[in-house]
Amino acid sequence: MQMKYDLMIIGPATRDINIDYTGNTVHEIGGAVFFCSFSAKITNAKVCASVKIHPSDTDILDAFSLDHSDLFLLPAKDTTLMRNTYFTADRERRKAECLKQSDPITPDQIPAVDCSLYHLAGLLYGDFPNDLIVELSHRGKVSADIQGFLRHNELGTMNFHDWKDKLEYLRYFDFLKTDAAEAEILTGTDDRRAAAKMLYDWGAKEILISHNSEMLVYDGKDYYTCPVKARNLSGRTGRGDTTFGAYIAKRITGTPVDEALLFATAAVSLKMESPGPLRGTEADVMRYIEDFYR
Repeated sequence: MQMKYDLMIIGPATRDINIDYTGNTVHEIGGAVFFCSFSAKITNAKVCASVKIHPSDTDILDAFSLDHSDLFLLPAKDTTLMRNTYFTADRERRKAECLKQSDPITPDQIPAVDCSLYHLAGLLYGDFPNDLIVELSHRGKVSADIQGFLRHNELGTMNFHDWKDKLEYLRYFDFLKTDAAEAEILTGTDDRRAAAKMLYDWGAKEILISHNSEMLVYDGKDYYTCPVKARNLSGRTGRGDTTFGAYIAKRITGTPVDEALLFATAAVSLKMESPGPLRGTEADVMRYIEDFYR
């Protein structure tokens, strides 16, 4: 019998070279697909991931929290290699460089499984061709992290540019994640609520905008916000991915917007207190909510 999934997270995993503000260097596994899968997995959603890596890099799959039967390897010419140099202790200021980028994920690579929501967890422009968006919309709902359509690898330097095809393709996204800076690039305004409404008017159906102080959601009718309450920021990397993985996993399984946002924001607040992906359980997040949000 074919497995039925609530959520498939799709994207390139990375090998990351992270250099902190003291010059200390750590080699880690990363990528939006990696961080998203951990936070989605702790919910009651049935989650799988389609991971774009070089076939020899099986240790990357071993690092995921998902069962191997729920992981699909999408063969890449190269595994994406990133170098992040952080200039401050809070990791808010950094220089990101791409030393290698995997080739695009094409529609024929996506496994034929029964799935409700396909999430495009991209890192760089070129990860997802536009025809993949359309194809996935025929299979189920589609969500996306807009980073994969704005951040360009230009000879190793990462530069953000507006998505020239946004007015044609935003309408395919049932859920859209952007951070405050990316929202401004897309819309031209630094007002997060105004930006969310513009993105909705352009066709995206539910928009989450992340910020270091709060998470905001707009669904076309109401605005929802939830403050970030992390007591330290040692685990800053993967903040938005952790938030959105938890959020869409909760939403696709029927949780109301306000409850899903509270859970996701608490999950990322807990995650940011330790480096790496979210290692806790759903019960840990619920305790965090009781301690810091009630």
